[in-house]
Amino acid sequence: MKKFLSSLFLMLSITYAGIAQSGANYQEQINEAWSLYGSKSFLKSAEIYSKALEGMNDRGLMSDRYNAACSWALAKKPDSSFVQLFKIAQKGNYKDISHISTDTDLSSLHKDKRWNKVLEIVAASNNKSGSNVDFALVAMLDTIYEKYLNLTMELATLADRYDQDSTEMKADLEPIQAKEVDNIMLVIKILDERGWLGDDIIGDQGNFTLFSVLASANYQVQGKYLPMMRDAVIKNNMLASHLAVIEDNVALKKGGKQIYGSKIGTDEETGEHYVLPLADPENVDKRRAEIGLDSLQWYIANWGLTWNVQDYKNKMAKSEKFRKN
Repeated sequence: MKKFLSSLFLMLSITYAGIAQSGANYQEQINEAWSLYGSKSFLKSAEIYSKALEGMNDRGLMSDRYNAACSWALAKKPDSSFVQLFKIAQKGNYKDISHISTDTDLSSLHKDKRWNKVLEIVAASNNKSGSNVDFALVAMLDTIYEKYLNLTMELATLADRYDQDSTEMKADLEPIQAKEVDNIMLVIKILDERGWLGDDIIGDQGNFTLFSVLASANYQVQGKYLPMMRDAVIKNNMLASHLAVIEDNVALKKGGKQIYGSKIGTDEETGEHYVLPLADPENVDKRRAEIGLDSLQWYIANWGLTWNVQDYKNKMAKSEKFRKN
């Protein structure tokens, strides 16, 4: 086991349907899991680690996934442990061969035939891309992401404690927003100096950190970096789904309509979800396919919605008429 440093809210409504909630709860769950590990409640620790990671749609910190693997191993659940280990080895590009091979928390796995396979992948990843990885920047991005999660949790606490327009909310919000701006500026500095770096240099978690923090910036800042992000998608340095979130948010904030349909609204009266105003809905799937996204129907199924172009146009027409009246 290794203890690592691991807007108001993320305006994400892409494949991360659970992130708005998990951004607030993730670090709390991770802290609880770590505490349970310390008290040798390994099974419960493992279950909470995995729950936290699932709540982030498997985009939590690599270090937390590693710790989840350790807890599962200590709980004598090798299958669950290897699920986590293969994820960090194959998708997370975990490279610390010296630590994983000597960590006594994982000793119970050593006789399993899958163990050597994990070590082979980690060693190969280390040899293949170790020269490209900027470890100092990876560490910096881990710290930025931890701060981002903590700020999100603080904001969630305020939202539960105060009314949105209360004097108390405004007073307590100001220092949190100042720290949020500082965090955004750190990411902006990286983008200005290095561009949008790929997984080979900062790992998938570092890449996700760039996106997450930029998603909490205002739309003017997001708009400034859209050309960089478009180029990053072409170079496979950024996920198309991340670009879609930023593109749609900027379009809506500027008073226009979204391009890819990534932003989902909720009717305040009925509680029903719906796709926020969308330009040229007949051709949305064509636009999505052009950047490598699945169909809009596939995407909105996360909210239990069915895509019908004519029904959507009718609803938007009624909504616009109501708004004008």
